[in-house]
Amino acid sequence: MRNRLGMPILNSGQLCSALTILVVARGLAAEGTSLSDPAVRFQVPESGYVVLKRAAVEAVIVDNRAVDDGVLKGHRAGYSGVASLRHEKRAENLFVPAVAGLNFEHIHDGTKQAPDVLYEPRRAPMELRVIDAHTAELYQKPTPHWGLECCQRFHLLEDGTIELTVECVARKKSFRNGYIGLFWASYINQPESGNVHFRGHPEGPDRTPRWVKASSPEHGVESTHVGSSDDRAFAHDDDFPMKLVFNRSRWRLTEPWYFGASHGMVFAQMFRGRDDVRFAQSPSGGGTGNTAWDFQFFIPDYRLDQVYHFVMRAAYLPLAEPDEIKRAVQPHLRALGEP
Repeated sequence: MRNRLGMPILNSGQLCSALTILVVARGLAAEGTSLSDPAVRFQVPESGYVVLKRAAVEAVIVDNRAVDDGVLKGHRAGYSGVASLRHEKRAENLFVPAVAGLNFEHIHDGTKQAPDVLYEPRRAPMELRVIDAHTAELYQKPTPHWGLECCQRFHLLEDGTIELTVECVARKKSFRNGYIGLFWASYINQPESGNVHFRGHPEGPDRTPRWVKASSPEHGVESTHVGSSDDRAFAHDDDFPMKLVFNRSRWRLTEPWYFGASHGMVFAQMFRGRDDVRFAQSPSGGGTGNTAWDFQFFIPDYRLDQVYHFVMRAAYLPLAEPDEIKRAVQPHLRALGEP
């Protein structure tokens, strides 16, 4: 069977069985990392990666060094975050094996810079900090150009959903347009479709929420989706080279989450509405046929030495109808402060 998105779905028995593992998210989303809390205890493994397992999910968290062993074959330097994401319903990695998902990709201020500057999270060394069996962090000291100190905490919740908490601090006045732009990318390995799905409405007077199936015809075209009330304008150079960042689509978001489907599974990314995260997509960000499902976080009017943070969750689930997926992620949205 195929759903109205044109993709195969589980039968009702399989779906009910799969959804039973989606336990109600307990408590509020976590805030804080070892960046703001020096009392946090951790270990630093030599391997540069750690395998986290919980419920039906296995996630391999990696720093931005190259790895080539029995766990991560041919993982390229420069890509950090979740190098591998697997589920008991699908043994293959959701992400392009050589790269990663939830990969910290860019720091920028809208000005044209050399690639080594715009891709500084790839270049500056990271330290992997293992907190416990279900939690790891990626710490990056103030980067050479931007002077941004950052710590990302990846925590596997009871149902296998990833909770990502990011804290960052600007240590020097290097952002010429007065804001900090941050970008995370997830490179999906050969999905049947690069479309993303969210609740939204078209630009214009008709603001009735509906399911939107959004696509980008080519890299950097109609690539970024912003919230229904997000009218922030960020100054940027006309020849700013990162095309995905400011090339807006014709859609507006009414709920702060979206999903894409690949090989009978769904990757859903959920955010706090107050963080005003912008979604982005590319049909070829990870190479031909390897779509990118991304997000952006902006810090306007930043101040030196102030800790800024946001929290998001990413769930890897068996494919179902959009309304079923929404019901499955609703506890996580509530934990993130959404109704």
